[in-house]
Order: sequence, then C-alpha cells, then structure tokens
Amino acid sequence: MLKFSKSERIKSKIIINTLFAHAQNIFSFPLKTYYCVGVEIETNQVLISVPKRTFKKAVDRNRIKRLIRESYRKNKEILSPLSNSKLQIAFIYIHKEILSYLEIEKKMILILQKLVSINQK
Repeated sequence: MLKFSKSERIKSKIIINTLFAHAQNIFSFPLKTYYCVGVEIETNQVLISVPKRTFKKAVDRNRIKRLIRESYRKNKEILSPLSNSKLQIAFIYIHKEILSYLEIEKKMILILQKLVSINQK
C-alpha cells in the first residue's frame, strides 16, 4: 500500500519560492503543474494548492486537495523510472468547479506520464 508521508510534502517557504523561481510547467486542465529537479532530497516532494479567490469555502478547497492528493498517492509509481532524479512538484487547481475524482485522476496520470517522458530525455 502506497502512502503519502510528511517527507513527501513541501512545507518550507524557501523551497516553495525556489520551486516557482526555477520551475518549468505543464498544463493539463484542470491542473497546472510546476516542477524542478530537487537538490539533496530523498523522495519526490509535492505541493498542492487551490486558490482561495476561486473557492471561498475552506470545505471546498480541502475537498479538492484531498482528491488531488489521493490521485497522486495512487499513481506516484508512474514516476519510478526517474529513480535517479527527484522532483519537486506543485499542482495548482485552476478550474472554477469541483470535478469528480475520476476526471482529476485521468489528468494526474497524464501529467505524471509527461513528467517521466520529459525528464528521461
């Protein structure tokens, strides 16, 4: 069973600022993804963001974050071919409505496959 541990989360503001300063992006609606190769990290690290401007209620933002987190947790083994380079990834939800889990999971799989194909080159 795959887990999403605390070591896989990006929490530091310094790391977040460097991620967005040096990141490349992938867009697959409803997720905009920023990524860069992490220096001196042991696992892939993830940041999930849902804008407060779009979803005023914290209940809605938390639901979307749970859906994204679960779809990443279930499909993170797609990144296993990149075992020698660890990524720092930020997922930003940009849709105006809450999509179903299946739709989010499809897009998550597409994004992870794009990350693998880009970083293997």
